[in-house]
Amino acid sequence: MRDYPFATLVTARAPEPQISHVPLLFHASPEPNGMLIGHMARANPHWRQFADGPTVALFHAPHAYVSPSWYAEPEKAVPTWNYAVVHVHGRVELVEDRASTLAILREMVERFESGRTAPWRLQLEGRELETMVNAIVAFRLVIGRVDTKLKLSQNRSAVDRRRVVAALREEDTADASATADWMQRYAGEG
Repeated sequence: MRDYPFATLVTARAPEPQISHVPLLFHASPEPNGMLIGHMARANPHWRQFADGPTVALFHAPHAYVSPSWYAEPEKAVPTWNYAVVHVHGRVELVEDRASTLAILREMVERFESGRTAPWRLQLEGRELETMVNAIVAFRLVIGRVDTKLKLSQNRSAVDRRRVVAALREEDTADASATADWMQRYAGEG
């Protein structure tokens, strides 16, 4: 969640779920599992449905296609996909006051601007600040449960896992390389 903060937010609602894509930050809190903080455009109807049901934030880490041709015995295999995801289940609380909304905005700006040569700072004032604050809805997702799913060829032999890592490195794409890194870190290969 910290390394891949752009999440798909899903709120169960009849007749169909509400779905949005937003950056979320983990925030330690008095709640047992912590919370996620974020905001969305007030024009997005999703926020009006938060009270209607549970919400899940889906975080996607690197993922990549895996060809059976990479295995020692490709004739005994099928194509697949390696991936890592986190599903954060919880209930959303809207942030009603201006000061807390600004605090969330500042924390998010600081997080995403950090490390830049000339980081932008939230320094708006007056009408510009009010226009921005009035155009968004800040929220906290109080975490009830976290499910982590890792599919990193752990069902394959050590030989096949090493071959997959090597083949992903040869793919020379960011996702393939990052998936190989995850396989080495979490499946102990390479």
